[in-house]
Amino acid sequence: MHARPADPKKLIRGATGDWEVVIGLEIHAQVTSNAKLFSGASTEFGGEPNDHVSLVDAAMPGMLPVINAECVRQAVRTGLGLKAEINLRSVFDRKNYFYPDLPQGYQISQYKSPIVGEGVVLVDMAEGGSFEVGIERLHLEQDAGKSIHDQHPSQSLVDLNRSGVALMEIVSKPDLRSSEEAKAYVTKLRTILRYLGTCDGDMEKGSLRADVNVSVRKPGDPFGTRCEIKNVNSIRFIGQAVESEARRQIGILEDGGSIVQETRLFDPGKGETRSMRSKEEAHDYRYFPDPDLLPLEFDQTFVDGLAVHLPELPDEKKARFIAAYGLTPYDAGVLVAERDTADFFEDAAKGRDAKAAANFLINELFGRLNKEGKDIASSPVSAVQLGAIVDLIADGTISGKIAKELFEIVFTEGGDPRAIVEARGMKQVTDTGAIEAAVDAIIAANPDKVEQVQAKPTMLGWFVGQVMKQTGGKANPQAVNDLLKSKLGI
Repeated sequence: MHARPADPKKLIRGATGDWEVVIGLEIHAQVTSNAKLFSGASTEFGGEPNDHVSLVDAAMPGMLPVINAECVRQAVRTGLGLKAEINLRSVFDRKNYFYPDLPQGYQISQYKSPIVGEGVVLVDMAEGGSFEVGIERLHLEQDAGKSIHDQHPSQSLVDLNRSGVALMEIVSKPDLRSSEEAKAYVTKLRTILRYLGTCDGDMEKGSLRADVNVSVRKPGDPFGTRCEIKNVNSIRFIGQAVESEARRQIGILEDGGSIVQETRLFDPGKGETRSMRSKEEAHDYRYFPDPDLLPLEFDQTFVDGLAVHLPELPDEKKARFIAAYGLTPYDAGVLVAERDTADFFEDAAKGRDAKAAANFLINELFGRLNKEGKDIASSPVSAVQLGAIVDLIADGTISGKIAKELFEIVFTEGGDPRAIVEARGMKQVTDTGAIEAAVDAIIAANPDKVEQVQAKPTMLGWFVGQVMKQTGGKANPQAVNDLLKSKLGI
């Protein structure tokens, strides 16, 4: 990949000139699997403390880890989704450190020989344009337990339910240059994982967490010293952590200081990062191959078998929506952001004007669901109902204005849109005789306005409004326009 030239719009203004922020992300994604990476214990969220702990997870003497084949499959599928190199041979290593929630005194991870090598993620920005982020590697490792400090006045408690849960650590190259880019990258990566079904991406439950590496430099200079912000658990906080850490580093450098490489934590309440510990290097962990686990080996046939069954991924789906349905890149991007939304759209667009269905879905249904705090899976309006409303507009039965009222009824009360239109007399008036009578009445009652509109045709909108009012908003707007123009001679 080529180095990206500094974008003036993304630079941060300091006292001594402009600075460029350089960001790399390590995403820890919990593998979707019923059992842990090296034991048969459940990975279900929310059990009683220490309920889902086998003797292996608790590191009882003599217990041996056994690799979970499903976790291997999920890691390979993720690598394929990231268009990455799959390594047919990889090695599990012991990463030694001592912490109360790490019962073994080491974490089983992968160091020099990961299961997945270099890949790439295409990221679209909201304001248009896209860029590529290089993936350095993806490796499998086991999660640690959880220390709980607020349930006892003088003791910390340890819950090992998470201990041994499979994680994929997805390491990006330092290719990100702003907090917005970092947020867009995590959003896209999360979408890919959810399409693949390899991680549910639920950041509130800790299924997806980010370690954010941030450094700053003057544009064109070599990379600066980086600091790592550990365990950031929301996309919004990732953006805030980048901003605050970049400004902290710029402040130090502009005061003549230097950046110390260290691990920091982000405090969302204060909106700032604070020092946690000086940064360890790989040798501090004394990595060595785990003697209890053979190297992980599989053949290309195994990889090809998984590749055949991959779902259509967001980039391919977006390209197809643009080509097959004539959608704008923006609309297609919105619709493919969640797999459920893309499926809903395709059901709603079947056999009708797909652009109209997309517009109604994005502008009406999404807005209403957001207001109610619902997602597409819990939408009270089905794809079939939404499609029926679009059909009623297309065949002239109802106007766009009536469609909004009809949508509101379907959203709150349910029912068949066509039956509702019939039962409630919501059809728009397309009978030109009835519309003509209303047009004639308005013209007769407003001779002064007639003179004005003939001098200034843009006043036609006033007449349209009056006719619509007189017909209770049910007149076909096109018919009203045509009749007014012919009768007023404009």
